[in-house]
Amino acid sequence: MKFDFKDKNQIRKYIWDKLVELGLAKFPTPPHGRIPNFIGVEDSAIKIINLSIFRNAKVIKVSPDSPQRLIREAALRHNKILIMPTPRIREGFLLLNPRRLSCSYSAASTIRGAFKYGSKVHPEELPELDLIVTGSVAVTESGRRIGKGGGYSELEYGILREYNKVSENTPIATNVHDIQIVNWLPKDPYDITVDYIATPTRLIKVVNREKRPPGILWEYLKTEKINEIPILMEMYSRIKQNAKF
Repeated sequence: MKFDFKDKNQIRKYIWDKLVELGLAKFPTPPHGRIPNFIGVEDSAIKIINLSIFRNAKVIKVSPDSPQRLIREAALRHNKILIMPTPRIREGFLLLNPRRLSCSYSAASTIRGAFKYGSKVHPEELPELDLIVTGSVAVTESGRRIGKGGGYSELEYGILREYNKVSENTPIATNVHDIQIVNWLPKDPYDITVDYIATPTRLIKVVNREKRPPGILWEYLKTEKINEIPILMEMYSRIKQNAKF
C-alpha cells in the first residue's frame, strides 16, 4: 500500500481506517488503538506455524494480542514453552509450560488463561528464546514495523536483550493483513525489525533487514514510562546505583 504520510500516528490511523472501510476488521473492534485483528488471520497464523523456525523452536515469545492467539495455542499444542508479556509489561512476563497445564491449550492461550495457568517469571529466570512473534499495525517488506504506539514490543525486546535471552539473530515474525504492508515506514533507533511477515495470501522472508537495538536505549525513555513498568524501574535503579561506584 502506498501513501505519502511521514508520521507514525498518521500511518496507524490510515491502516485502522482502511481495515474498517474495507470490512476487514474482526473482533475486538474498532481496531483503532489496537494491534488489529483481521479477516484471514487464521491463514496468516498457519504460515508462521508451518515455518521451520517455529517447528524447531523450544521456547517462543508471542505477543498477547488477538491476531496472535492461534499462534500461542499452536506453540502449546506443539509442546513448546510459551512466553507471554503481560499487557504494557506491568506484571512482567508469563511462562506457560504445556506439560504442566491443567486446562485446554485454547484456554491457556488467552490473556485471562495465561494469567490463571501461567507463572510470572522475572526476565533473569526466563529460558533463552528461539523465536519471537509480535503484532504489528503496519510493516514493510524490508522488515520495518510499527505497533499501536506504546513501544512495548521494543521494550520487551530491549529487556530480554539486556538479560541475554535474545540476540540480534533471534528471528522475529509478524502476521498482518495484506493491506497492512506499506511501501515505507519511519524508523527510530529503538525500533525492532522483523524477519518474516505472514499475511492471508503471502509469506515474506525479509532480506538484509536493518539491525535491532542492542538493549534498552534509556536516553529515549521518559521517566513516566520507566515508572509505569516495575522491571524498568528495577533495571534503572541498578544502573544509577552502579554509577555511584
